[in-house]
Amino acid sequence: MSNVNNVLGFPILTIVTFLPTIGAILIALFLNKENTKAIKYSAFFIAVVDFILSLPLWFYYDPTTWKMQFEESVSWIPSLGIRYAVGIDGISLVLVLLTTLLGFIAIWSSFEAIKHREKEYYVLLLLLQTGMLGVFIAEDFFLFYVFWEVMLVPMYFLIGVWGGPRKLYAAIKFFLYTLAGSVLMLVAILALYFYNHKVNGVWTFDIQSYHQLASYIAAHTSKTWQYLLAIAFFLGFAIKVPMFPFHTWLPDAHVEAPTAGSVILAGVLLKMGTYGFLRFLLPIFPDATKALLPYFVFLAIVGIIYGALVALIQKDMKKLVAYSSVSHLGMCMLGLFALNPNGINGSIIQMINHGISTGALFLIVGIVYERKHTRLIKEYGGLSKIMPVYATVFMIMTLSSIGLPGLNGFVGEFTILAGAFQAKPIWAIVATSGIVLGAAYMLWLYQRVMFNEVSEENLELHKKGVLKDLTPREVAYFMPLILLAFWIGLYPKPLFRALEAPVNHLVEQVEPGFFSREQVKFDLNKAKKEIEKEAEEGHHE
Repeated sequence: MSNVNNVLGFPILTIVTFLPTIGAILIALFLNKENTKAIKYSAFFIAVVDFILSLPLWFYYDPTTWKMQFEESVSWIPSLGIRYAVGIDGISLVLVLLTTLLGFIAIWSSFEAIKHREKEYYVLLLLLQTGMLGVFIAEDFFLFYVFWEVMLVPMYFLIGVWGGPRKLYAAIKFFLYTLAGSVLMLVAILALYFYNHKVNGVWTFDIQSYHQLASYIAAHTSKTWQYLLAIAFFLGFAIKVPMFPFHTWLPDAHVEAPTAGSVILAGVLLKMGTYGFLRFLLPIFPDATKALLPYFVFLAIVGIIYGALVALIQKDMKKLVAYSSVSHLGMCMLGLFALNPNGINGSIIQMINHGISTGALFLIVGIVYERKHTRLIKEYGGLSKIMPVYATVFMIMTLSSIGLPGLNGFVGEFTILAGAFQAKPIWAIVATSGIVLGAAYMLWLYQRVMFNEVSEENLELHKKGVLKDLTPREVAYFMPLILLAFWIGLYPKPLFRALEAPVNHLVEQVEPGFFSREQVKFDLNKAKKEIEKEAEEGHHE
């Protein structure tokens, strides 16, 4: 039995999700491996079409409701209650669009960087795209888990085959860490599956059903059972984020991955952990989350400061950007655990910002690495004199990353800090130190790479055309990221509007009565002022 329920009248989510896989199959079957030009342009064309097809989701999305939209549902394995069920709300919407955008940029940026086994490389990038999109649209737990696991394989090979000198070590570490988290998550999913059957007598992996079960779980199960399952989900998602101290796979994976792999890893894969917290841990285990909140927030704040401090001492540009991810994602987690609209809105917007800014920074590092084959900061200096366009793009993305007003980073960080301050002022005060350190390491990096005198070696490489400025193709794939950075920085209203209904609904799931309590607070303040005013008037009389 099938059901397609969306305003467009056709299964757009399925088309957007599986188009890259169809493209990968066609490339694998019909293009000769020697015909590299046709392979990379075909992959690029498919990814661009996928991005264009995803755009109607934004224009036809109804921001007035928190309910899932563009839904499709088909019975898959009836005996186990498994369905192919997909749909999106505002949270999924922005992550789907980020994925399709970075998908074609990652392919475009690989044209000159990848020189061997190109057919396999582009096929794997397209398959990875399907896995990532599937995670954000799944409405069935089993389907979510399948996409979650499918995504691991292409990334493992992208790091292991096209990575740097320690690629095998990094690939295996990435795979084992993520797999360990996945197994814990699977155990928790199965526990919920059997518990749901015990309560409702129905075998189902429907995620909305588990959301509705949350209050029953809180009232009728032991705290130990809730805590164990909440911790299993937490570990599964915290490894993926990655939160401190589960982050150690990230710098190795980033440093060894090819540039496109780093862009996808930073831009999309790390968001799956934060998405998991929003979609599963918070709405299904609100009581356990609140009980464990001090530990979660402690790890988030340590991650913010630790990531920034370690980034500050890095000699390798890519490693510096990798550790900055640990700090930025710690900030996302802090916003999320504020459990109020400001914090969660800020967290989601900062996820998008991190995809834009850090994705661009990895591209920036990749460009000079392709030209000189080193990422050591001391090997550069004075590049602004011989690569002025590169210096301009680098500066915009540096300012975006450190949260300059007018650029995207400011909107996300400000909203997160507002949410954290609303929850507990001390959280915001301590987290601010991470922002200051973030500005320090990024501006110091820029100063060392861009200013001072150009070395004789770099000058010679520039004269030979090796260390050249950005090509039109490179400028072109940076443009969408630059435009988005300014758009979010100057006019974030549409983004907030898309997120408002689902985030408010999530807050009500975690903190029932939150908005009525806020209204009471408001009324009390108003009443207090009126009383003071009346007292003052009485005093004058």
